[in-house]
Amino acid sequence: MRRAQMQADYLAAGGNRHPAASDWNSSGVLAFGAERNIALWKPQSKSEGVYDFLSGHTDTVNATKFLTDDILLSGSVDKTVKIWKKSVDRYSCIQTLSDHGASINCLATGSGIFATGSADSNIKIWALDEQDNAVLQQSISITPRFFPLALALSPLDGTSNSFVLAAAGTKDIIQLYVSDSQEGPDFKLQATLSGHEGWIRSLEFTTENGSPDSDLLLSSASQDKYIRLWRIHQGNELPAAAANADPSLGAFLPGKSLSNKAHHFKAQGLDFSATFEALLLGHEDWIYSTKWHSTGNILQLLSASADNSLAIWESDASTGVWVTVARLGEISSEKGSTTATGSTGGFWTGLWSPSGSTVVCLGITGSWRVWNMNREQDRWVQDIGISGHTQSITGISWSKDGNYLLSTSSDQTTRLHAKWKHGDQTSWHEMARPQIHGYDLNCIDSLAGSQFVSGADEKLMRVFNEPKAVARLLNQLCGFGNSDVEQMPDAANMPVLGLSNKAIEAVDDDHEVPASHHTDRDAVDPASVVRKSTLELDHPPFEEHLSRHTLWPEAEKLYGHGYEISTLATSHDGTLVATACKASSIDHAVIRLFETKTWHEVKPPLTAHSLTVTRLRFSPDDKYLLSVGRDRHWAIFERDEAEKATYNLTKADPKGHTRMILDAAWASMTVSAFATAGRDKQVKIWSQDEKKEWLHKSTIVEDGPVTAIDFHENNLAVGLESGIFKVYVIDFEKGSHQQLPITHPISSIYPSKAITQLAWKPFGQEKGGSAELAIASDDSSLRVYSIDFSVV
Repeated sequence: MRRAQMQADYLAAGGNRHPAASDWNSSGVLAFGAERNIALWKPQSKSEGVYDFLSGHTDTVNATKFLTDDILLSGSVDKTVKIWKKSVDRYSCIQTLSDHGASINCLATGSGIFATGSADSNIKIWALDEQDNAVLQQSISITPRFFPLALALSPLDGTSNSFVLAAAGTKDIIQLYVSDSQEGPDFKLQATLSGHEGWIRSLEFTTENGSPDSDLLLSSASQDKYIRLWRIHQGNELPAAAANADPSLGAFLPGKSLSNKAHHFKAQGLDFSATFEALLLGHEDWIYSTKWHSTGNILQLLSASADNSLAIWESDASTGVWVTVARLGEISSEKGSTTATGSTGGFWTGLWSPSGSTVVCLGITGSWRVWNMNREQDRWVQDIGISGHTQSITGISWSKDGNYLLSTSSDQTTRLHAKWKHGDQTSWHEMARPQIHGYDLNCIDSLAGSQFVSGADEKLMRVFNEPKAVARLLNQLCGFGNSDVEQMPDAANMPVLGLSNKAIEAVDDDHEVPASHHTDRDAVDPASVVRKSTLELDHPPFEEHLSRHTLWPEAEKLYGHGYEISTLATSHDGTLVATACKASSIDHAVIRLFETKTWHEVKPPLTAHSLTVTRLRFSPDDKYLLSVGRDRHWAIFERDEAEKATYNLTKADPKGHTRMILDAAWASMTVSAFATAGRDKQVKIWSQDEKKEWLHKSTIVEDGPVTAIDFHENNLAVGLESGIFKVYVIDFEKGSHQQLPITHPISSIYPSKAITQLAWKPFGQEKGGSAELAIASDDSSLRVYSIDFSVV
């Protein structure tokens, strides 16, 4: 029996906007929440992006934390904490903790124990037994009541019997709980640290130096735009900083609470004090995370802020004042970004690599930025990060020649993905972001040449042309190009108050750009002006380049529909675009055709449905146009031989399925057949007989609603609402089908939510050889798998 071998070529998903949703272990693996999945990535492996997804949660992942290199904890909005254990390079879930009554917001780990903080205003302490199962040790009900957003856990001294737990969140206080029980964790509230004037988003402990009796330092990051450092000191005498209120600690700030009150407590019969240590000033917006790292005797603190910057802080050797020694990212005043309550900026978390030679941060667009320390130049150099959609991917389309893949999403962006060929290696990357929109995007299709058309919730379609900047980038990095490159505009820009990308010319580096006025709709944001030198790249573009310099200019708008665009399709010869919108009546459930030479609508519109048309597909030779809808109908329109832009209804089946039809696909050029898929859990195969009648040939029955299908030769890929996909071999003559067994080396091949679209790569495949399948999902993940059909 035939089998197929599958491997993952490309996995992409944006990170969740939560400061606790990522962690980096000492073996170089970074885990981050990506919608309801956990993505695994090795940032110091330049050409490798996400290499696996862990799925199991049923809602957004808010927190991840490595307890050891082999044990990963994750907390979710689904109120559960999952424990994942590594075995032969794969992590699998070994336990699910369901003791909390609300969303899990934060995790903290210690030696053999960990803490979970939830929006039920409880903190729970857990210990691992010999089989690595978590056993509940203690429940702490937070008083006064607040939601914990940050936890930090540390041994209080050289022994592992006493621990200190810091908790903070939706109040401006930090609570210190101390446990010194021999039998097990028994945390009691010992101190309440005040001073912040906003919610506290991050807490992190470190030892000041490597000695056994070293003081503990606690960093706290707040929405009041300040970082505070606190010292936990053993002994009756107060540390020097607390005893002397030095102005360098920030006491010169008017109105700031800088109380040096010492909080005394006992543990293991020893005296301890907690005191305010320093106030770190420098960020201009909310601070989301702080992380400590020690290199030799130098202690450094990494902070990430909504002002679009990462800062690295050190204590000055001579004065003890904490100063910024490096600032990475963007200066918000120059880039036109807004605060955390706005839409354009913000770094949600920053992380150190185990060695401290690399830092990464997650931006508001879901993309990760990477910087490496260049020791020779003594500066941080930006490197290639990863990116992905942050909400449901609603449409994907390969370019007509199969060279790149376009994806569009409810996160209001369209992204272009392609293979970077560097040396003897190839790796997938996001190479351009052609459309950044103000409406949720619903559908996309490529046009012949370097064009695509997309539809959104704004009732119209927009057509985009490839700019010279992107064409040259793809040519240099991916090895394919467009012969009309000199005819293309240099790049595109989006006016400050507009939605339409305008074609622009790149300017010389010394060219001055006048300041924009937000009252002028056509004014250009100075930050998005393209300078010629910025277009010359020898690597995949970084996030700031993607979002500013890879827009595609808009060529046309297509009007006519009265409601949000639901689906569109382009003919294979590139001469027609078929579109439909959301509809609850016959009047709006029409299919409109636009010819691409003049972009005029072909009148009258095509009618066959009474509710929303969910999918449109042209046959491989463009002779037929197939439509399916929520009204359970499918219909076929045939092209007029004389008037190539005219299609006429030739067949309509009002009882094609018993529930709404969600997708349809044509078989190959050599077979007059198509498939329809519906919420009735069925895929039906239809083909033409000698009399040119369309007849039902066979039915594939699935376990759940079928949301996406696509053909490659006689192989039919089927995607379900559950996220599972299968490949069937269809025998059109016998009217039979057989599921193709697929082996794969990766642990989580299936998306964790509904598959929204499947698309086989149209070119570059030998018959019976391998093919590339792109999979889009509601879980915000985009996957490209290579499937080798030649395995026996």
